[in-house]
Amino acid sequence: MTESRVNDRKPPLDSIRSLLGHLPAASPGAWRLAQDHQGGLTKPSGSLGRLEEIAAFLAAWQDNPKPAVRRPTVVVFAANHGVALKGVSAYPSSVTTAMVDNFKKGGAAINQLCSSFGLGLRIFDLALDQPTKDMTETAALEEQELAAAFALGREAIAGGVDLLCLGEMGIGNTTSAAAIYHALYGGAATDWVGRGTGLDEEGLNRKIAAVEAAVAHHKPHLSDPLEVLRRLGGREIAAIVGAIVAARQARIPVILDGYVVSAAAAILAALNGSALDHCLAGHCSAEGAHRDVLRRLDKAPLLDLGLRLGEGSGAALAFAIVKAALACHNGMATFEEANVAQKIGS
Repeated sequence: MTESRVNDRKPPLDSIRSLLGHLPAASPGAWRLAQDHQGGLTKPSGSLGRLEEIAAFLAAWQDNPKPAVRRPTVVVFAANHGVALKGVSAYPSSVTTAMVDNFKKGGAAINQLCSSFGLGLRIFDLALDQPTKDMTETAALEEQELAAAFALGREAIAGGVDLLCLGEMGIGNTTSAAAIYHALYGGAATDWVGRGTGLDEEGLNRKIAAVEAAVAHHKPHLSDPLEVLRRLGGREIAAIVGAIVAARQARIPVILDGYVVSAAAAILAALNGSALDHCLAGHCSAEGAHRDVLRRLDKAPLLDLGLRLGEGSGAALAFAIVKAALACHNGMATFEEANVAQKIGS
């Protein structure tokens, strides 16, 4: 009996794949009711632009024409990468651990942003003392390692989270993200590689060479997006994939952060074209080719501030826009309530 159950168990990557075949959709009814409500508010139709779109988006995913966000949370996943030993970052891997400590003590930018906008903050340390293998020489993760990180990422929505902002920390992870984009979208490595934490010209050349070598080494296996993730990704990127999927299953809206978080999103989009329907792009990063990535993901960023910090900083800032959208949607008076004449002929 036990042996039969073991033999029937799906391989880890197939189990992840199966989750993507059963994704709930937004409520078109709630979306229409939210749009109708917007039309009755004391403003010209459409005059709040994307704020109106955001309110209707939240209504559709909450199945509530008067949506509310009471437990918004930033979740930062931190991990280390073996490819960092190739000199692809301006900082050593020890900085990942130091920054996680800084997050926990409240001294990082993300702490200040969360405090400013009423966001909760959770930090996930994914085996910082065990970097992934060097992706230029072998697969970064074993299947079980990827599955474990994916499963940990699903815990991001625990505790009643009703809006999830995703961030990351990991020295070397923009190299991993660039390799993922190169594998998924083609072109040259130089199309996807940026300066990360501030590389000089020699460092940038090492980073480009690492991305070229990694994609060339794994090329026979890169037609499968989950193999792209396993071979070129990191634990934090796999965890973000898990978090996005878990949020979708629970119909929780997600705000994506920058270049590295979008690499996880790109994996999901390659697996299922509708997998990111519950996600907003928080901002356009100054790193690499993030603008091109967002175009491919069909996500218009809420902000474009030249950020390249990570940590979920762009997603946290974008939440301020979401908060404003909700305030206008739920707090404005209607024409009838305010005794204001509507447009002539309406």
